[in-house]
Amino acid sequence: MTNIFREFIQKVGSGSHTSENLTRAEAATATKMMLLGEATPAQIGAFLIAHRIKRPTGEELAGMLDAYYELGPKLQPIAQPVIVLGIPYDGRTRTAPINIITVLLLAAAGQSVIMHGSYRLPTKYGLPLIEIWQGLGVDWTGLPLEQIQQVFEQTGIGFVYTPKHFPLNQTLWEYRDQLGKRPPLATMELIWCPYAGHAHIIAGFVHPPTEAMFQVALGLRGVTQFTFVKGLEGSCDLPRDRTAIIGLSSLTTSPELERLHLVPREYGFTTKNVPLTTTEELIKDMQAVLAGQAGELMQTALWNGGFYLWRSGLSLDIQAGIAKATELLSSGAVAAKLQELKIEFR
Repeated sequence: MTNIFREFIQKVGSGSHTSENLTRAEAATATKMMLLGEATPAQIGAFLIAHRIKRPTGEELAGMLDAYYELGPKLQPIAQPVIVLGIPYDGRTRTAPINIITVLLLAAAGQSVIMHGSYRLPTKYGLPLIEIWQGLGVDWTGLPLEQIQQVFEQTGIGFVYTPKHFPLNQTLWEYRDQLGKRPPLATMELIWCPYAGHAHIIAGFVHPPTEAMFQVALGLRGVTQFTFVKGLEGSCDLPRDRTAIIGLSSLTTSPELERLHLVPREYGFTTKNVPLTTTEELIKDMQAVLAGQAGELMQTALWNGGFYLWRSGLSLDIQAGIAKATELLSSGAVAAKLQELKIEFR
């Protein structure tokens, strides 16, 4: 088996003029061999850094997704439409995240959402989703996948915590820490779907070429509904300090992305992102938002909530979505959704 993997290294690691892309099947095999420990540590390290230097293709990402779908955890289908949010595992360091408030808001409006992530991880070691959830009184780390499924069905919110639900993946994080660079697996994770049914994939990105890779990979996987957001620190959070650049799956047969450029000030928001200070301060500010209190983080919550309610088909347009988000937060419906979730964990 190690000879097979050596061939993959030779293909991707032969330099800028002679290296070759892997086929989808080869990328899937290489990923499975790394996850299952069938490649040696030296081979895995060589492959990850060589593949980063070469840069992945959409076809290779599709193969990696095939392997993750085969070996990884999957929540089972439910009757309601489902969104899967792809957010960088290495967390946030500069800007206050709002995605968990967005998820609670969407669930309160009837839109089911799945998140996935881990603890503090390389290369940024920023604030991860799991610590924010814990700060709000919800700890996903101890539940087996069967209980996560029950919570998901009951509340419309699910969280796949990879250290517990996908332990095969943890070994690869050790390599990523030692290499000090994000390998293409970190890109692939943003569009990974740990759900066995049809889902709307929403992924953040930083670099424009990533969008095209995402589109090819999801197309090969048969995903027809997706949203790509050039968000804060590569997340799905819409920025307030610049125009939000968003790619949407087309409602027609056109292969082109539908393009949105959303200007915050045109919707009444100031062009200012909320900085991330401490986790404790963030949790305090989030609790104020859940209590319906005005503030800068509330503005970020309404901006994102309005967009995602519209994108989920729950509002006719973004302005109507903002009004609906305002109502859901001020009425206590979003806080009630968090309380419902806490009850499930007792």
